[in-house]
Amino acid sequence: MKELVEYIAKSLVNDPDAVVITEEIDIENGTVLKLKVADEDKGRIIGKQGRIAQAIRTIIRVKAAKAGTKASLEII
Repeated sequence: MKELVEYIAKSLVNDPDAVVITEEIDIENGTVLKLKVADEDKGRIIGKQGRIAQAIRTIIRVKAAKAGTKASLEII
């Protein structure tokens, strides 16, 4: 899942070298992916009214559901 989010994020931003994703395991929420991008690229990741961020979160939840786990995304 980490690789999928990394691929999507690097495709959207102007500075793909600044994309950093950390993965944490939480007992309640399953896997928590934390996405950090350059300050000037945060708007590109979030999108108008949060639509791009919501789409990425939906993709992560679907992939996690197929694997039988839970996952969430935090944009830092």
